[in-house]
Amino acid sequence: MSALGDDKPPRVAFGMYKRFALGALLITLACSGTVATAGLLEVNELVTIVKEEGHTIPGLTGALDDVPSGKPQTILVLGSDRRFVDIKQDNPARSDTIMLVRLDPSKAATAVLSIPRDLKVPIHVPGGGVQVTKINEAYSYGGPALTVKTVRRLLGIRINHVVNVNFGGFRRAVNRLGCVYVDVDRRYYHSNAGLPPTEQYAEINIPAGYQKLCGKKSLDYVRFRHEDDDLVRSARQQDFLRQAKDQIGLGRIFGDRKQLLRIFARYTDTDIHSTNATLKLLKLAFRSSGHPIREVHFGGHVGPVYVTASRRRLHRVRDEFLELRASTGSRDVGASARRTVPGASRRASRRRSKGLAPGLVGDRTRAEDYVAQASTHLKFPLYFPRARLLRGSYVGQGPRVYRITDRGHHRHRAYRMVMTTGLVGQYYGVQGMSWKAPPILDDPSDKVRMRGRNYQLFYDGSRLRLVAWRTGRAAYWVSNSLSETLSNKQMLGIARSLSRIGAR
Repeated sequence: MSALGDDKPPRVAFGMYKRFALGALLITLACSGTVATAGLLEVNELVTIVKEEGHTIPGLTGALDDVPSGKPQTILVLGSDRRFVDIKQDNPARSDTIMLVRLDPSKAATAVLSIPRDLKVPIHVPGGGVQVTKINEAYSYGGPALTVKTVRRLLGIRINHVVNVNFGGFRRAVNRLGCVYVDVDRRYYHSNAGLPPTEQYAEINIPAGYQKLCGKKSLDYVRFRHEDDDLVRSARQQDFLRQAKDQIGLGRIFGDRKQLLRIFARYTDTDIHSTNATLKLLKLAFRSSGHPIREVHFGGHVGPVYVTASRRRLHRVRDEFLELRASTGSRDVGASARRTVPGASRRASRRRSKGLAPGLVGDRTRAEDYVAQASTHLKFPLYFPRARLLRGSYVGQGPRVYRITDRGHHRHRAYRMVMTTGLVGQYYGVQGMSWKAPPILDDPSDKVRMRGRNYQLFYDGSRLRLVAWRTGRAAYWVSNSLSETLSNKQMLGIARSLSRIGAR
């Protein structure tokens, strides 16, 4: 059983598989692990498919570091609107996603690090001197090759391979794999109707709550970058990828491996084309296949234009990534987010209400009013928290009540409460549904008994990401914000306060 301390590290979840870094990389490594299990009998077939459909990234000579077979490898994953080979000089593109993945069988997990696309860095432009600008502009100046050199120079990390993914491939791979159930923290909505061209951007309409997202909607969700900041967006991508990996087994990938590899090859540029390089990666993927993922938090300060990080912070990020030290506490939030909470509110949020964790306040009457109407539309009990963050508030006129269909095509009723934390882009929530075994509740990290209930705990490093419990009729959980800004004591306190309307 877990203690109720704020920073107790979790036990390693039994039976958890390796989580992967990006849709196309997930396909590659999962296929690699499966093929390795079968004795590496299909290596030539894999190489042939990639050679037939794929393209080699130009300009990588001297940019990548070779590595002996079986040794740790670091892979740089880039995501963009277009393949680099299709980009014209008069129509440049920027990398929308910059992510490092480290496969090291000697460690207990696989490290994943998202680098904010707006990070302010010096870029050594070929023939153009040094430009101090956003790191994603390295892709415009010199494509994946210059991005590799910029990341390597910034963090002092040797990079062994690069995978450049076009988002068209991401959409098709998600659809091919049967879509992904995602715990969406709040409503994501934007319509260009009636707006001038200068105020238009990608339209999106995804409601709050646990739901299945397919190709276009999944991409819209992970790429959304308005009304929050670059660090929140990175956290959203990591959360989506974690949930995707947990739901997509190797059996499904292996059974459809040829078509998935063709999608990967057609929408991906990479340096991995030779049989020798493929074998090295296959063996390493197989040896690492039993490891869970561990996300390294980048952090930084979000300004009006750039994300900035001190040299000391960059050194810490590098060491955590290479040594696989778990990032502690919440993911950092930008200065713009912190400024939204007045000083008096911050001081108030540290006060302790009687019997509750610091920063929580009892709010039973208001909470009952918020959920009263929604409870009449459900055929299972609606539980609401009698405690909430003092500095936050409820979103909307009440919970969202909806239906969700499981993998077996059975329909279930569900509801989602959404609350703000008082920080930009940070929402936490309470979910309930008559589907008692959703994928999100597979493989808990730990468990604890509180007030006669058995709770399942799901950790990210030392931070509680999810606290769940079940009744005979439904499953319920409390979700932390994307940047995990609620402390462990606050998460447990909210879960412990869940009550039915009218209950004493």
